[in-house]
Amino acid sequence: MSRSDRPLVAVTRVIPQAGLDLVREACEVRLWAGDLPPSAAQLADLLRGCEGALTLLTDTIDGAVLDREPQLRVVSNFAVGYDNVDVPAATERGVAVCNTPGVLTAATADATWSLLMAAARRVVEGVDYVRAGKWQTWGPTLLLGQEVTGATLGIVGFGRIGKEVAKRARGFDMTVLVYDTYRDEVAEAELEVTFRPLDDLLREADFVTLHVALTEETHHLMGKREFGLMKPTAVLVNAARGPVVDTDALVAALRDGEIFAAGLDVTDPEPLPADHPLVALPNCTVVPHTASGTVQTRDAMASLASRNLLAVLRGEEPPACVNPEVLGRR
Repeated sequence: MSRSDRPLVAVTRVIPQAGLDLVREACEVRLWAGDLPPSAAQLADLLRGCEGALTLLTDTIDGAVLDREPQLRVVSNFAVGYDNVDVPAATERGVAVCNTPGVLTAATADATWSLLMAAARRVVEGVDYVRAGKWQTWGPTLLLGQEVTGATLGIVGFGRIGKEVAKRARGFDMTVLVYDTYRDEVAEAELEVTFRPLDDLLREADFVTLHVALTEETHHLMGKREFGLMKPTAVLVNAARGPVVDTDALVAALRDGEIFAAGLDVTDPEPLPADHPLVALPNCTVVPHTASGTVQTRDAMASLASRNLLAVLRGEEPPACVNPEVLGRR
């Protein structure tokens, strides 16, 4: 393919070289090099005239954006989630929407456990205690946390990541309860977990981890009523999307002792301002959406997002397409 007939594509942030090199070998690339996401106006400029876009979850791709660029054939999201893309609008216009499932499953499950352990055993509070020069001696009642081994884990969202979280619970001899709108009874039996309706799971679990996609149905899935069902010793971990949790209700639950602690990879709003009440609460551990943040996983995500993009542009079937019914229509 000569340089003159290479398709023009937009890449909306600097991604790992493993993916960027793939795209640059086959396409003319318009890259957004800033550390922060492009604004709506900057995104519009970036997409102008492009046949493909490799996007991040911070880039809103809706009908208005797609109508401005009728030549756009594919939006390849550098994420397993795609709530930033209006998929029905893309499908209506024959635009393929792709994502990166599978490659970040293990890393996200590992990160879920790191947040669970950190919140349960008050790790960040302990680090802050030492750094503040408060550690003078061993104390029998100092920074007591919650036991993990032998406890009950409630997994909300029993998809790829939820299943991996359940596998890791075996090493802690935990009772595992799961909830999902679509039951996988084969996996339940294989992993020796028990299905529970959501309310029952919340009442029984010592730890609740969230792994659902953000949809209209899951928006504020966890709110004031749900926190009221949980044990005062319970720990919540959100490794899904920020708006799955009602932030104001979570602040109140943590502040008033309705639940023991929370570990958050995602928040609403995101990013979370440094002066937000969640940041000030000692029983809330917040990290900046880094659950998939290993070198190996981000390389794999970059490669898959790039291969998705290139496959659609070549008229081939991409490895991971959210709306495969559009393939071959353009």
